[in-house]
Amino acid sequence: MALGTTATRVLFAILPLVLGSVRVAAVPRATRSMRRADTSFLNPASVTTLSSSEVSAFEPYEQLARAAYCSSSSVTDWSCGEACSAVSGFETTTAGGDGDSIQLYYVGYWPSENAVVVAHQGTDPTQFLSDLTDVDIATENLNSTLFPGVSSSVWVHSGFANEQAQTASIVLEATQSIIASKGATTVICVGHSLGGALAELDAVFFTLNLPSDIQVVGRTFGTPRVGNPAWASLVDSSVPDFTRMNNVDDPIPIVPGRALGFQHPETELHVVSDDTYEVVACPGNDDATDSDCTISSVPNIFDADLLNHLGPYPGGIHMGTIYCT
Repeated sequence: MALGTTATRVLFAILPLVLGSVRVAAVPRATRSMRRADTSFLNPASVTTLSSSEVSAFEPYEQLARAAYCSSSSVTDWSCGEACSAVSGFETTTAGGDGDSIQLYYVGYWPSENAVVVAHQGTDPTQFLSDLTDVDIATENLNSTLFPGVSSSVWVHSGFANEQAQTASIVLEATQSIIASKGATTVICVGHSLGGALAELDAVFFTLNLPSDIQVVGRTFGTPRVGNPAWASLVDSSVPDFTRMNNVDDPIPIVPGRALGFQHPETELHVVSDDTYEVVACPGNDDATDSDCTISSVPNIFDADLLNHLGPYPGGIHMGTIYCT
């Protein structure tokens, strides 16, 4: 296990917790109808290896998630270094947050995809891991104003819900404005780490608050579990084009633990090797038992490598504030 000193202290501080060792009964999976050709490999009956072209198709989303770590000024004029250069022609309309009380975020228009992109910043992985392995994690039902009509059986991580609520009205207004002015037909929610959790919440939020003819897409990276099995089922049924990519032995995707009642939605993409960037698509809701899928290859945080949380993802892409160059 290749963890730094700080991360090692975090892990041993939570040694009494045995996360991921208890399985939580899953809500039956909803039937998904995939609408995009480049996601036809998702939700396989068994582990499926992606082709090189399928893997490379995710690189622009990685760069968009990476850009969320960069300053609002550099994102506003799309001059944030390699991440911005990799997605040419992008037009930012709204950017904000302070990286502390409110994660950095941006909203913009991606002309080549005729899509709105909404992205949120992640956070310090060592502190994040410690927070997510706390047995006293608070949970709550979704805000009925932001998430109308959602059953009270659905609950999510309170910290994630509260963070998403801080920018929900801002990003919705910005998204609606782009749809009206540009005729965008798709909204893409992206993020890494905490930003991925916010993107997962945003994806359902937009599905419930935008016209039904607007396609909502989710692309998250190194995302922790956001809610319970009912939440996972809601994501599965309401956001047909959703993926969460996990990198090799990253521990963040296995917390909070299933023993605490949390569960991921479907469509895990697992980067098996950051040398060859082999990526597999895994079946099921957080319960794939194949050795190539995260739940088996990273059975607990002590068999993990926290540095994998930062990358490299396919294409050699790292994510974090230090990579905004």
